[in-house]
Amino acid sequence: MKPFTYERAESPAAAARAAARPGARFIAGGTNLLDLMKLRIETPRHLIDVNRLGLDRIEPTEDGGLRIGALVRNTDLAADRRVRRDYAVLSRALLAGASGQLRNKATTAGNLLQRTRCPYFYTTTMPCNKREPGSGCSAIDGFSRGLAILGTGAACIATHPSDMAVAMRVLDARVDTVAADGTRRSIPVADLHRLPGDTPHIETVLAPGELILSVTLPPPAGGTHLYRKVRDRASYAFALVSVAAVFGTDGTARFAFGGLAPKPWRAEAADAVAAQGPQAVAETVLAGATTTRHTAFKTDLTRRTLAAVYADAGRG
Repeated sequence: MKPFTYERAESPAAAARAAARPGARFIAGGTNLLDLMKLRIETPRHLIDVNRLGLDRIEPTEDGGLRIGALVRNTDLAADRRVRRDYAVLSRALLAGASGQLRNKATTAGNLLQRTRCPYFYTTTMPCNKREPGSGCSAIDGFSRGLAILGTGAACIATHPSDMAVAMRVLDARVDTVAADGTRRSIPVADLHRLPGDTPHIETVLAPGELILSVTLPPPAGGTHLYRKVRDRASYAFALVSVAAVFGTDGTARFAFGGLAPKPWRAEAADAVAAQGPQAVAETVLAGATTTRHTAFKTDLTRRTLAAVYADAGRG
């Protein structure tokens, strides 16, 4: 690990100003950043500890939604009675992720900002456009079994690892931030993560020093909430395919997907064919999918996972 300096921020505005300098990074739970620093994939020169900023509360909003502080730990969020009652897909997704120890440390904002995952990103002896822009993508012609089939490009086929973010996407959450100059904005979670394009090393729309303050959920939609995650082992593994689904009492449904793309994936057109069954949804979602010889199985796995979700909802 390379040497770095450290400070504890006393306010969100001070944290954002401090992080605007080159080489500075926020740190809270550190469950992703510290691993990357040990491997020298991330080499920040200065860390700003944001744990004392009071952003660890879950509060109702005036319109009946829920505001989740950026520093709320994943364990606490999954256990909150309001989340379990009104946003069960979020609680289910959180409990499907990582391990109990990691959920005790990981924060809401940190979970959203995990780096997209690929074995070659973590293998510093191999080319990776995400780690070294312009060096090439080893995964495209290499071992790619866990990687993306939607939203990819010639520069990168990595997947976003977060289960929580998939649930946030199906719920149409918004991400509230403050910039180094004090400007605040509310970003739809749909727009937070970028597709790789020609710049896969730029993963979000956040500006340097922009700090996530909270995530806001809209008023509860009711219905049946489900999260199904298919992975290589029963726990502590990233999704090969995951489906977050909200089935409305009026026969409608909403879907978001993990394990398939560089960002939490949602195809609104799939909602329109929900009444036609899981295969219609799958064909709509998978339109335009690009597979390698290692990822071709994900198309069938997506179909089977959707069928299982429909069965769990009593709509099979």
